[in-house]
Amino acid sequence: MAELFHIISDGSCDLPTTLALEKNITVVPFYVSFDGASYKKENTEINIRDFYQQMVDQKGVYPKSSMPSIHDYEEAFLPFVQKGVPILCVCITTKFSGSMQSALGAKDILLEKYPQAKIKVIDATVNTVLQGLLVLEAVKLRDSGASYEDTAARLEEIKGTGRIFFTVGNMEYLKHGGRIGKVAAVAGSVLNIRPVITLKQGEIFPSGIDRGRKRTLQKTIDLLLDYLKESQLGIECFSLVVGYGYDYAEGESFRDHALSVLRDNGYSISELALYQIGATIGVHTGPYPLGFGIIEKAIH
Repeated sequence: MAELFHIISDGSCDLPTTLALEKNITVVPFYVSFDGASYKKENTEINIRDFYQQMVDQKGVYPKSSMPSIHDYEEAFLPFVQKGVPILCVCITTKFSGSMQSALGAKDILLEKYPQAKIKVIDATVNTVLQGLLVLEAVKLRDSGASYEDTAARLEEIKGTGRIFFTVGNMEYLKHGGRIGKVAAVAGSVLNIRPVITLKQGEIFPSGIDRGRKRTLQKTIDLLLDYLKESQLGIECFSLVVGYGYDYAEGESFRDHALSVLRDNGYSISELALYQIGATIGVHTGPYPLGFGIIEKAIH
């Protein structure tokens, strides 16, 4: 059977490479640099583990990320345009990156040569593992036989339900990236206070501070529980993931603890996905981001 449409996302989606291949998703990678001069493609020229290892080994060095170019998107789109396969491209929130503008630039160039091409570019209004969940919801719609237009419309409906609740190892990377006020960063470095952060509709919001990792992680669980309680939907109507950075063992332990807490609070949940947060967001959080992504399922 011919492909109904093809799903493309930028590297911010942080889907495991094997899963992207299995689900027939094309990922257009971001670039990362440790010296501000030479940039490597994430997951092709530098893997995520090596990226985090360099951050851990080179304290005080702040890597930078760079968005995919128009040409990168042209190369990704062209094979499907030539086959007459419609493209649905989901990009990181425009409040964090110009990746979507690159995708739109590539679309315009290709439409000049292939005016019949069908390319929809969607602002996910989210990023990292939460963007990955949105892309997977697109896959479920595609694989259930939903049309190109209906899939795009449903993604627009559910993307506003997406939330990330997370904490970081310290405030230094957020401070360096201009993501939080300098006063908060100074307080954090002096008092060992760490932030708890909510991401929704493309922006980050402070959701509290506390001392120590255990306390801030508990606050992320509390934020998740509050969100579920406020929702009119049951937990079975949501897709949920734990995102971690450098420390897989900590991520696994936190995932297992979160499952236990959810069950203790009356939620029937059998498993919880665990995905590694990639370099696109890791350059801003440092090597130890940890928390949840949650979004309404496209098909209940």
